Amino acid sequence: MKDRSGDAVRRLRARGRDVLDRIGPKFSEQRVIAEAAKYWSARADRAWEGNSHWRDGIPDQWEQVGRDHFALFGKLARVLDREPAIGTVVEWGSGGGANAVAFAPHADRFIAVDVVQASLDECESRTRAVCETPFLPVLIDVADPEEAIERIGPGSCDLFLCLYVIELLPSQEYARRILDIAAELLGPSGVMFVQIKYRDNADRAPHKRNYARNLASQTIFPIDAFWQLAVAHGFEPEVVSLVPRNDLDHNYAYLLLTPSK
Repeated sequence: MKDRSGDAVRRLRARGRDVLDRIGPKFSEQRVIAEAAKYWSARADRAWEGNSHWRDGIPDQWEQVGRDHFALFGKLARVLDREPAIGTVVEWGSGGGANAVAFAPHADRFIAVDVVQASLDECESRTRAVCETPFLPVLIDVADPEEAIERIGPGSCDLFLCLYVIELLPSQEYARRILDIAAELLGPSGVMFVQIKYRDNADRAPHKRNYARNLASQTIFPIDAFWQLAVAHGFEPEVVSLVPRNDLDHNYAYLLLTPSK
């Protein structure tokens, strides 16, 4: 019979680390930002390519991710009183291009924003393999995401994508900054298509410590709280769609936001 004592010990240790990450003293915003920057730039973790949505990291889901997101965007956009333009698309946190290959062929220009040059290179390579849409990579510093505004141009974006990114952000305060950036970049008739990981009654408090160990649930929101946050930062939420579980994770909420009039 297989000795399962080692597995049991590892599970207990993991559970103990999870408890400490939740109830331990909260790290400062600056420390979590530094941890996030270190994680994404180091590429040391064996799950890094999967977390960055490179094709080699999620080979069985990579193509489906972009297809599903493009189809869902089209479905949600039907609630608008107009057909949204897909002229200049900005994807915040492009990773390895899973979304870019689905959206870029329909755009006039695709702008990929990421904190890792290797991911921008991978995204550009994958995108150029499927279309000739002009592609602009924008490398930013985790500590200064606002630098993207000047480089892209205020009001120049028709569609702002932010998918599988919010839960990786250092904090809810940092998420507010991304909403402000999106509001600056979008034109008056633009649309933001954003996904969050939501909390339900079964969820405990979000993690306070150890970004690398808990990055996929670092920043989560009650759905109504994110809805209200979007309103406070210049958006009109139009519709929300829930995906309780898919092949990658669980508790996903997708929102379509338009700039407030």
